[in-house]
Amino acid sequence: MNIEEDLGKLKINSIIYTTRLSTKFLKRQPYKPADPRLVMSFIPGTVLEILVKEGESVSAGDDLLILDAMKMQNRLKSAIDGKVKKINVVKGDKVSKGHVMIEIG
Repeated sequence: MNIEEDLGKLKINSIIYTTRLSTKFLKRQPYKPADPRLVMSFIPGTVLEILVKEGESVSAGDDLLILDAMKMQNRLKSAIDGKVKKINVVKGDKVSKGHVMIEIG
């Protein structure tokens, strides 16, 4: 086996490096930006109050729900203008980090 066969190309700031790439690096998930239409929990917590209803129009910056996490009441706001398409939680639900709570269409 030739050493050259184990090496891969890696581009950083328009410079191409020839190096050994780990299996973890090769299987990594590519970065994709957050979808502004999905309101997700940024920390585990409990839904205290839902301030909108399905079908209701919202503007960027409007409060959507209150999430109790780490003894703080966090008001989650809309990032975009639109209509509330779906609410995936009810008052009292315990949610984990990354849980989609509200979808805006």
